[in-house]
Amino acid sequence: MRTDTLMVQGTTSDAGKSTLVAGLCRVLKRRGISVVPFKPQNMALNSAVTAEGGEIGRAQAVQAQACGLAPHIDMNPVLLKPCSDTGAQVIIHGKAVDNMEAGRYHDYKAVAWQAVAESHGRLTQQYRSVLVEGAGSPAEINLRDRDIANMGFAERVDCPVVLIADIDKGGVFAHLVGTLELLSPTEQARIKGFVINRFRGDIALLQPGLDWLEQRTGKPVLGVLPYLHGLHIEAEDAISREPDADKAGDALNVVVPVLPHISNHTDFDPLRQHPQVRLTFVGTDDEKPAADLLILPGSKAVRTDLEWLRAQGWDRYIQRHLRYGGKALGICGGYQMLGREVADPLGMESDPGSSAGLNLLPLTTELAQQKALRNCSGQLNINGQAVPVHGYEIHCGVSRVDAGFESLVTLDYGVDGAVSEDHQVAGCYLHGLFESAEATRELLSWAGLERAESIDYYALHEAAIDRLADSVEENLDLERLFALLDLEGAAEEAS
Repeated sequence: MRTDTLMVQGTTSDAGKSTLVAGLCRVLKRRGISVVPFKPQNMALNSAVTAEGGEIGRAQAVQAQACGLAPHIDMNPVLLKPCSDTGAQVIIHGKAVDNMEAGRYHDYKAVAWQAVAESHGRLTQQYRSVLVEGAGSPAEINLRDRDIANMGFAERVDCPVVLIADIDKGGVFAHLVGTLELLSPTEQARIKGFVINRFRGDIALLQPGLDWLEQRTGKPVLGVLPYLHGLHIEAEDAISREPDADKAGDALNVVVPVLPHISNHTDFDPLRQHPQVRLTFVGTDDEKPAADLLILPGSKAVRTDLEWLRAQGWDRYIQRHLRYGGKALGICGGYQMLGREVADPLGMESDPGSSAGLNLLPLTTELAQQKALRNCSGQLNINGQAVPVHGYEIHCGVSRVDAGFESLVTLDYGVDGAVSEDHQVAGCYLHGLFESAEATRELLSWAGLERAESIDYYALHEAAIDRLADSVEENLDLERLFALLDLEGAAEEAS
């Protein structure tokens, strides 16, 4: 079977690489073309668990859904999860191999490349088209040596590249021309066209700039994608700080601290889309609004983020919040923080040692070398109800709950989590709690929302991917794009 590979690179992080690949994946799927997403190297704290118990970037799981596929470790063979400003946990083919400082990982790239090459080779044997997402920008000169994420990959596998830039940030023509100028002649030749993302306004006013760009570079503009207001596609890493709009005055107020090492904040995407919930992310030195429900999210550096919580006054905020009848929920690292102690004797996330927790749940946690990676289903036990729940676990902590306390969830492998005696505080390791409609309804009812509605998050997610694909079909030159994949006639086929 012939396979063709097309790579999408961006002028910056968050230029729209992930969403363009997801949109193109759905467009090809609509035409019955066998397509798979691929990201050689990803740096992100949002991850997903595959069926075989591996860990990949969350964006690739979304792209897999756009293709109608289950996530697989070959879709993202190298995942870097930052645990400090200079170091990251290195995950190869779904499994953590070590924590490495940047210099050491640079030397390790020869090994990482072998994983990339093996995964890409396997995918080309199984699928007609491979849509590849780059990382950051190909013009990061300091990272050119031994690059496996952008042009280093494209040059080795000899694939064409589309370059995307975000006009909403400003400077789009400088981004595109500047990026092109910083590439080598062979890399410049590999770029077959540009896509401009998140455009607002009258396209006629942009046309002179597009004409100039094509004349200046000799490369076509393959399309201009509009700014899609209210589009909810799970982010690779960036957190949307836009306030929830069009929520009723009596909406439930949910507050989430943006920990310095927050992980899997996509847990809260279903709440952003819930018509009865007003979700607020609160960052460093931001004002802390009143809340009905406070949620402590996951963390890649729990003890370090616990120190940040105290420095930011969240410990005092939580005590006041609970005194006035509010509810608190912890997920994964946030669950560990709610306990009495978090110990890291092996230095898995930071220097060896232990830290006092917030002492709101009857548990102690010790970080272990073996990471738990599994998809789970079972029942949520809250608010006097037991309802279906599903999700996934990614953690190296082992928590021990005092005997006699209620667990929050009963899963296919056993019980997990804890609920305080006064039922004001709860937590567990299960990510994706709010993707289960009935579980979300009961959690919101527990937090004080009267007549909480159920939403079908999967259906909303599918609708968002379809909306994105519709925009791609309407605004991009698919004939040219599909020619790069040698898909004759695909642009004209009915969806």
